[in-house]
Amino acid sequence: LLKSQDNMEILSNWTSKFPTFLLTAIPGLESVHAWMSIPFCCLYAIALSGNSMILFVIITQQSLHEPMYYFLSMLSATDLGLTVSTMSTTLGILWFDAREISLDSCIIQMFFLHGFTCLESGVLVAMAFDRYVAICDPLRYSAILTNSRIIQLGILMILRTVVLIVPLLLLLKPLYFCRMNVLSHSYCYHPDVIKLACSDIRTNSICGLIDLILTTGIDASCIVLSYILVIHAVLSIASPEERHKVFSTCVSHIGAVAVFYIPMVSLSLVHRYGRSAPKVVHSMMANVYLLLPPALNPIIYSIKTKQIRKAILNLLLTK
Repeated sequence: LLKSQDNMEILSNWTSKFPTFLLTAIPGLESVHAWMSIPFCCLYAIALSGNSMILFVIITQQSLHEPMYYFLSMLSATDLGLTVSTMSTTLGILWFDAREISLDSCIIQMFFLHGFTCLESGVLVAMAFDRYVAICDPLRYSAILTNSRIIQLGILMILRTVVLIVPLLLLLKPLYFCRMNVLSHSYCYHPDVIKLACSDIRTNSICGLIDLILTTGIDASCIVLSYILVIHAVLSIASPEERHKVFSTCVSHIGAVAVFYIPMVSLSLVHRYGRSAPKVVHSMMANVYLLLPPALNPIIYSIKTKQIRKAILNLLLTK
């Protein structure tokens, strides 16, 4: 009995229902955090200024008030949200070595981080549908993608995000965590957090897997299906020049899909199967996953979309 009490006391000393987590920037490079903050600041500046500029030109330019650009503005808004949701903790570690974060703060950060990720995935599906309708059914394009329908799609994406993310995060509250709560990244990431729990996490893992299937699984399948139909329609066009012109309208979206899904899938694989991989690999993958899409999307769309490029140049040159 005494031994059992001692064991319970030791367990209570090492576990907590209200833990404090320690975030990690780049393992092994703690001495050069100040220097490491320079590329991070540059990427954050590119992401914030680029996406803000695209949002501004779409809102202010009447000629860009079309479904394709409405979806692009949604993409820029989600990229801004993704950037802001992790910027404070990442720069806090690099500048001030502020590594501690409570469970509640962690849950709030995960709500925005996973929420904006889910939203971005949904927006990419909507953009794929937009390209499908524009190429495969151009005569009915304006009748199908009306302003009210675009608003409905936006509301549907937000509702899906809340319904999937909130239960996933509420399931973290009953868990007990071991006191040595060192996270692998500079932000709270759900698979990373549940690995530190001392409680049974089967429900959390199943819920996470269901969310992954209902977001990434379904969304990626819809994007692939839409491009199979688009490619089929493009190949039926006789003129090679016309074929190239039609397919070039999809290049920006394909680039956005690639920079979003490739790092996300890679990070998931590293978490599930790469536990023996060096910690620095986990850290670099995590930073690429969150910083690359928001920084690259404005560049991709500015270079490959003539109307956006023209609007941005007009904005910059008239100042």
